[in-house]
Amino acid sequence: MLVRDIERSVSFYTDTLGLKLKARYGNQFAQVEAPGTIIALHPAGGDAPQQGRSESMSIGFSVPDLGKTMAELTSKGVKFHRTADDNQVKLAFFLDPDGYPLYLSQSTWG
Repeated sequence: MLVRDIERSVSFYTDTLGLKLKARYGNQFAQVEAPGTIIALHPAGGDAPQQGRSESMSIGFSVPDLGKTMAELTSKGVKFHRTADDNQVKLAFFLDPDGYPLYLSQSTWG
């Protein structure tokens, strides 16, 4: 989810709610672990949707090979509308049938 202040958000989810900090990559990205799920925190900015709005949240699926998974899903009718690659993580964004945002993620972080 997009957040205004990643430090404040990490503190809220870990200190206030008691969730476990799974990963932290400076002020660029953090993951907190809740039972059965991971919540990814990203700083809002640039052309990103406004934090706190439904389009600022999406569900991501970690995959070992982004290109292969995209090809498989494309053959099943999935239309990807954007990709991103910052040399640490590759992302491919798409929508479910009701328009909810989803993405695939291939990370080199381990």
